[in-house]
Amino acid sequence: MGTPLGDFIRAKRDSIQPQSLGLPDHGRRRAPGLRRSDLAGRAGISVEYLTRLEQGRDRNPSVAVVNAVADALSLSVSERDHLRFLSKITGGECTAHARPAPPLREVRPPVLETLRLLEPGIAMVTNRLGDVLARTSAYESVTAGTGLLDTDAPNLTRYVFTDPRARTFFADWDAVADEQAFDLWLAPSVENSEWLTAELAPVAGPDFTRRLNGHEVPRRGVLRLNHPAGGELRLLRETLDLPSDAQQLVVFLPADEETSQALARLRGLPPHGRLRAIS
Repeated sequence: MGTPLGDFIRAKRDSIQPQSLGLPDHGRRRAPGLRRSDLAGRAGISVEYLTRLEQGRDRNPSVAVVNAVADALSLSVSERDHLRFLSKITGGECTAHARPAPPLREVRPPVLETLRLLEPGIAMVTNRLGDVLARTSAYESVTAGTGLLDTDAPNLTRYVFTDPRARTFFADWDAVADEQAFDLWLAPSVENSEWLTAELAPVAGPDFTRRLNGHEVPRRGVLRLNHPAGGELRLLRETLDLPSDAQQLVVFLPADEETSQALARLRGLPPHGRLRAIS
């Protein structure tokens, strides 16, 4: 049985063309990308050991090996961080078979007060699982009519993968789907991520599972939204991590003048209420 670490190494190896690393092209082969022998040689490890890593038969590689594999794959900084993270959770003890408890959803009063001070800006408090824990009224205006906030416990990840309206709302749905799937690996704990994926995978289907296991580190560019009443909105995202709460405060800023004007028109619509927090 494979591991997240092995899946990531194999996925990156399959995505790299030998020529991009200055290696000779060995001609046609059954699998795409870099050969195991090429990667093992660049990393200074044996092909047999690399095979064990990819197949999940070795779950405790040393820091030196992890760094060597990262160098051999020419990983970016964010990809290196993800590789190190996967090596840690792969080497950990397996969790009990009992269903793990869902993550805490409370937002501390000082964080809520910070959110209030951001009114009438667009902001929300979320976690790596996609729970929308609190939001400003402007955030409600931007998402009105999209279905995202229709439930008592809105979850962005579930919405992206299970609500057909999300594919219209997010102009770059594929990029957003990659972000939400990847963030599950950065959830407060492996148990909490498993709690959500156990619910989500059966209804989201193979597209979600493929993205989750692909370990593609997202670039997180401009967020483009197709608002039902405001046309296309282009938003920049600034994220403040709250590590003690395993949450993030996300502020959305207009990326251009057209978006600023569209947001001004949206603010002229009937108000959706005051600051909302999920209890």
